[in-house]
Amino acid sequence: MEQRRLRIAILGGTGAQGSGLALRLSAAGHELTIGSRDATRAGITAAQLSARVGKAIAGSDNRAAAAAAEIVILTVPYAVQRATVENVLDVLQGKMLVDSTVPLVPPKVGMVQLPEGQSAVAAIQQLAGDAVRVVSAFQNVSAQHLNELGHEVDCDVLVCGDDRVACDTVIGLCADIGLGAFYAGAIRNSAAAEALTSVLITINRRYKVAGAGIRITGLE
Repeated sequence: MEQRRLRIAILGGTGAQGSGLALRLSAAGHELTIGSRDATRAGITAAQLSARVGKAIAGSDNRAAAAAAEIVILTVPYAVQRATVENVLDVLQGKMLVDSTVPLVPPKVGMVQLPEGQSAVAAIQQLAGDAVRVVSAFQNVSAQHLNELGHEVDCDVLVCGDDRVACDTVIGLCADIGLGAFYAGAIRNSAAAEALTSVLITINRRYKVAGAGIRITGLE
């Protein structure tokens, strides 16, 4: 079956994780737009990524990017997660929002600091309401590895959400870019993936590696 080409916007796409996802999704055949609070910066980043991948990647402000997309991926720091979603919430209605946010609180990024003991992504589902299908994914994937197009990313992705069809779509996107992905339960379970990021940061520091990841074993 021929792969469907999806229109995907990455808000916060000028950062390392967003850029890496944009590169790989564009290489897989999807239509990408880089979103940023600064449209000029988004355009510059999009041009750089286009030159690397050999395909056209657009750049615009977050609202325009989200409005034109079928699927929106959020890759902004936790400090601006809620404000970014609030700014585009009206144009997210009826769409899928893939949130990769990790509640890291500098300088103690190696320490788990979940907001009130709950998931940062689940809080966005509560904010957005049922008209936006929020899926949690990509928290535990090294941005450095994503940005190395010729490098196979040796880790799996935990995908959480209350809409199973939306979760399956994200699992398909992961497969498109060579990542294993597994449904990991309801959106509240995202707290586990978010907490794992601080664990992986600690492992990176202790063992002097660039991007430790996780693997799900025991499945055929």
